[in-house]
Amino acid sequence: MKRLICLAAIAAMLGAPVAALAQESGTNSSSNNGGGAAMRSATDRFRNANAEAIEKDWARAPVEETEVTTAHSVNAHGKTLRYHATAGTLTIRDDAGMPTASLFYTAYTLDGQPVGTRPVTYLYNGGPGSPTVWLHMGSFGPMRVQTDEPTVVRPAPFAFGPNDQTLLDQTDLVFIDMVGAGFSRPLGETPGSTFWGVDGDADAFARAIMRYTTKFSRWSSPKYIIGESYGTLRTGAVAFQLEDRGMSLNGVVLLSSIMNYGVRQPGYPQNFVTLLPTYAATAWYHRKLANPAATVEEQVQRARDFALGPYASALAKGHMISDAERADIVRQMSDLTGLSTTFIDNANMRVDLGAFRKELLRDRRQTIGRLDTRYMGLDEDAAGGEPEDDPSSSAVTGAYFGIFRDYVANELNYKTDVEYRMSARGLPGFNWNWSHRPPVGGPQTTPNTAIDLATAMRRNPYLKVMSLNGYYDAATPFFSTEFDLAQMMLEPSLRPNLEFTYYEGGHMMYLSHDALVKLHADLSRFYAETANGGVR
Repeated sequence: MKRLICLAAIAAMLGAPVAALAQESGTNSSSNNGGGAAMRSATDRFRNANAEAIEKDWARAPVEETEVTTAHSVNAHGKTLRYHATAGTLTIRDDAGMPTASLFYTAYTLDGQPVGTRPVTYLYNGGPGSPTVWLHMGSFGPMRVQTDEPTVVRPAPFAFGPNDQTLLDQTDLVFIDMVGAGFSRPLGETPGSTFWGVDGDADAFARAIMRYTTKFSRWSSPKYIIGESYGTLRTGAVAFQLEDRGMSLNGVVLLSSIMNYGVRQPGYPQNFVTLLPTYAATAWYHRKLANPAATVEEQVQRARDFALGPYASALAKGHMISDAERADIVRQMSDLTGLSTTFIDNANMRVDLGAFRKELLRDRRQTIGRLDTRYMGLDEDAAGGEPEDDPSSSAVTGAYFGIFRDYVANELNYKTDVEYRMSARGLPGFNWNWSHRPPVGGPQTTPNTAIDLATAMRRNPYLKVMSLNGYYDAATPFFSTEFDLAQMMLEPSLRPNLEFTYYEGGHMMYLSHDALVKLHADLSRFYAETANGGVR
């Protein structure tokens, strides 16, 4: 009888008639056979109803593509730009046509422009594991988090408004989140791990770009991709995959690049060599040099010359270096970086990044940032070997994600129960597969997609590549980028297709409005040179 009463209570919660439940349970509750079977049937019914309720309210990415379009305007570059913003999802499918993932995107298209000749640019961040909130909210879109000096952004209400340096005057913009981050999700039985690796991730972005291009009839438009950080490694692979699948790009933009992870392997001295000019720029900025150059450009060039010559030679000798040469190298490093000769000597001339960030301003009891070495932080104490945090990251993270959540829901009118994930890292199965199969050569256990990009450039000799670099970026140092791209071994006829630009900023140099002005000028020239198919 007690069991029957419990079932009646459950049925009441589910809105099922108690009488029907009792009838299903049998009039003779003492029956060993009919009563037990009926009881199991009632329990199954409850479980099924509960499962259906959960399934109904389950926040999942849609298989069917969604989109919400709103009209806006922004005053930029001395004129009013009227545009439409579309927030939605792209469903990508495997070669058999089965849906495998839903990728969230936000597109900005300028009104009154012919689709066939209007450039379109696809943008994404890196991580790996990051959504494209940084580029979207801070760089080239029509709205921007209002940051400038390298200081911590105050809590809400945040400064957010029109971006007077938006690239919308040059190109339509499509910001895409990677699978597992932002609103992007795998679909059906496809595990997230399918996309969480160098090649699977690049394949997903290539399919998403091709899907948007097809859906919105952009095949005849000049096409570009802009990747930031790990997004540049992705870009090398995506540029080749698109070329291999019949989509030739007009331009590739590498923003704060790392395309070759091999230089970071322990025991390989190249990373110390390529970090040195960033150390020199940082010491120059923080006024830690006894004889600084007049400009950061001059200070950096001094460090380049030393790093490529005497320093690289000294590190190659290892412990076989003579005492006299070692002492001379230590002295020159101290002059360039502001570190003491004792500290450098104790580090065997190999100062890793964490140690540099802790040591440079130790006398002030301050640390410096990794993404942007101009930012300063405070640790629990001034001892220790490396900082406990990256002040250049924590300074802006709260503002970017807080603003995006409000903006996408209230300005772009995109409504969803799916959580906007700050990162895919930490999800079950997220263990990034770093192996890579380049278009030429054998499989790589540590990826270098500069090989992929070079192959794409050989196949499409009109493809232009612009590398954007911040002097104070220690996460992806500019000298490391110069080294990686110099190993592409481009023929003389193709070398003019590759150019470098530099900015007074860090990894996200667009945080500085002055740097953003220069970025827009440099990219406007780039689009002017490439949007006509490379004809000069």
